[in-house]
Amino acid sequence: MESYNNLLSIQRDVLSGKIRLKELVLFYLDTIQKNGHLNAFLEVFDEEALLRAEEVDAKMKAGKAGKLAGMVIAIKDNICFKNHHVSASSKILEGFTSIYSSTVVERLLAEDAIIIGRCNCDEFAMGASNETSPYGPVLNAADNTRVSGGSSGGAAVAVQSNMCLASIGSDTGGSIRQPAAFCGLYGLKPTYGRVSRWGLLAYASSFDQIGPITKSIDDMQIIMEVISGKDDFDATVSDKVVPSYTKDFIAEKKYRIAYIKECIEHEGIDEEIKKVTFDKIELLRKEGHIVEEISFPYLDFLVPVYYVLTTAEASSNLSRFSGLSYGYRSKNISDLETTFKRSRSEGFGAEVKRRIMLGTFVLSSGFFDAYYTKGQQVRRLVQEKTNEILSNYDFILSPTTPTPAFKLGEKVSNPVAMYLADIFTVHANISGNPAISIPVGNHSNGMPMGLQLMSANFSEGELLQFAKKI
Repeated sequence: MESYNNLLSIQRDVLSGKIRLKELVLFYLDTIQKNGHLNAFLEVFDEEALLRAEEVDAKMKAGKAGKLAGMVIAIKDNICFKNHHVSASSKILEGFTSIYSSTVVERLLAEDAIIIGRCNCDEFAMGASNETSPYGPVLNAADNTRVSGGSSGGAAVAVQSNMCLASIGSDTGGSIRQPAAFCGLYGLKPTYGRVSRWGLLAYASSFDQIGPITKSIDDMQIIMEVISGKDDFDATVSDKVVPSYTKDFIAEKKYRIAYIKECIEHEGIDEEIKKVTFDKIELLRKEGHIVEEISFPYLDFLVPVYYVLTTAEASSNLSRFSGLSYGYRSKNISDLETTFKRSRSEGFGAEVKRRIMLGTFVLSSGFFDAYYTKGQQVRRLVQEKTNEILSNYDFILSPTTPTPAFKLGEKVSNPVAMYLADIFTVHANISGNPAISIPVGNHSNGMPMGLQLMSANFSEGELLQFAKKI
């Protein structure tokens, strides 16, 4: 069977009788089995996916199917699916079964998507390489000695290696866009509040956003139409009307685009990524767009501010995993205090514990104002500067990552080096703006490279259409 790159092709072939959805699901299941060494999936819903394929196939033939009929999709292991395991790839939730579905999952199913499994990720979405998962790293399908990116590495590799058509991940500091760039895919972090977080296991609540990883912009547009919008279960979701993201692009429109000087000239950027970014800038200029260099004075503060604030929120959010009500409980306990200490010490991995401890320090008496309060003040400066730029320009362009996918083990022993891998992506999470990673070819080492576009809040429609154009 051919490898499909977009939903429209699948729907066309199903309706023409060329394929049946069950055959497509069997193809994906076979591919998952053959690529087990990549470690992308923690659990595959094989029987359930096959049964649903037959149901959706019948609905398509009857003309009663939803927008996503024929889309076989994977979900990151921090998104709840009723009566299915969810663990955020952490031993502290091993064996836990969700008692409800996330809003995103409910909306996907309502439009007849087929969920094929849950994907490996960095533990509690804390990582930039998918090496912090206790279930082992996810390998990049383009080079098995290199990382997939994190934290949605499994979700990206599942799409990269044709184990499904699309996937749903979460993005707290680049966790959709960075693995998408490393795997040669499209990855979107929507505006904060565009997509409901109900049913997402929280890492940092004011940063987390759910979004799609796809092979095509067309699929990303239709997924965003389905999963976006108001939700009574999430008070942070905007009640702004969701526009049609699939409407035709106005081809003759010329845009104003800014690129940040400090990003392109950053000392850590790979020379080939720098060149491909400048090549794209020149091409856009030749097409009649205005592309101008700007300065962003807070670039070097982005990663420190991000880790001060997100670890503080993680310390608070992860306090619920105590070994009392659900999840892992140590067998070596004698009283309430040892239940807390040993269950959390044994259940959480090293990176999660590092961030919890850092966040607890940031929030502690005597340090709260020096770190957390100051971090929030700098966050506001970043938001104001970003809004100022986007009042004069339609998009901000930058590389998605400073380097292509690095070798397994190369940075895992150096947390600071690992954190700096997020330097270009954390901006959009701090400011709340939508941002997309676009594949722009391969490095001389064979690994994919990505270009990032950021736009004004709730302008996903135009962002996606322009990404499609370039």
